[in-house]
Amino acid sequence: MDNLKGMAWMTLAMLAFALADMTIVFMSRDLPVGQIVFLLGTGGTILFGLWAIVQGHRWWSPVFLMRSVMVRNAGEVAAAIAFITALSLISLSQLSAVIQANPLLVTLGAALFLGERVGWRRWTAIIVGLIGVLIIIRPVGAGFDANILWAVAAAIGLSLRDIATRPVPKTVPTTLLASYSFASVSVAGLVLMPFAGGFAPIPVSAIGFLFGCILASMVAVFAITAAMRVGEVAVVTPFRYTRLVFAFLIAVYIFGETLDVWTLVGVSIVVATGLYTLWREALRKRPA
Repeated sequence: MDNLKGMAWMTLAMLAFALADMTIVFMSRDLPVGQIVFLLGTGGTILFGLWAIVQGHRWWSPVFLMRSVMVRNAGEVAAAIAFITALSLISLSQLSAVIQANPLLVTLGAALFLGERVGWRRWTAIIVGLIGVLIIIRPVGAGFDANILWAVAAAIGLSLRDIATRPVPKTVPTTLLASYSFASVSVAGLVLMPFAGGFAPIPVSAIGFLFGCILASMVAVFAITAAMRVGEVAVVTPFRYTRLVFAFLIAVYIFGETLDVWTLVGVSIVVATGLYTLWREALRKRPA
C-alpha cells in the first residue's frame, strides 16, 4: 500500500468534485434545473458508458436490475435533483457544509438498514454531528432560508447511494455503475423538465461548463478508484473532507461569498464527528 499516493489521489478527486460544483453554479445562471439534470445525465451516460466499453465491459447487463443497483440509482437521482436545485438557490458554501454530514448519515443508514453494529461512541458522534447540521441550517428565526433543505435532501440522497453501493458485488466495474446512475439521472431530468423551467437555448458558455463538469466528474471517479486501490481505506477516506476546503476557496474567491461564524462552527462539529466516526470504524475493522 502507498498511502501517500492514495491521499494525493483522493485530494485530486475532491478538487475535481469542487470544480464540477462550480461549473453547475455557472450553468444554473443560464439554464433551468431540469435541463441541467438532463444534460449532465445524458453526457455522463455516454462518456462513462464508452469508458466501460473501452475497459471491455458490455454496457447492458443484468446488473442494472439488481435491487441494490436500482436503489443506488434512485439515491443518485434524488441527490442530483436536490444538489443542482440547491446550487441554483443557496450559496455553494452552505451546500458544501451540509453535505459533509454524508459519512455520519451513511453510518446511521448502515446501522438501520444493513444491520451493521454501531457502538455507543459512534451513536454519540452521529447525534452530535446532526446537531452540527442544525447549527448550519438554523431552522428557527427570521434568517432561516427553507431552500437550504434542498442541501439536506442532497445529503440524504448521496447517503442512500453510498449505502446501496455496499451490497453491490465488487466485480461490478465502477464505470458501469456510474453510467447506470447517469442514465437514471438523464431520464429523471427529461421527466422533470416540463415542471422545472422547460428547455432553454443553450449558450456557448454553458456548453463549455457542461463538458467541464462531465470531465471533472470523470477525473473524480478515476481518482477515487485509484485512491482506494493504492492506499489504506482508513488513511485515505478522511481526505474526502478536503472537498470542503476547495469548495470554500471557490465560494469566497470565485463567487464572493462570506462564511458566517455559525456555518463554520456547525461544519467544524460535523467534520470532527465524521472523522471520529471513520476512526472508530477503522478500529472496529482492524484485526485483533
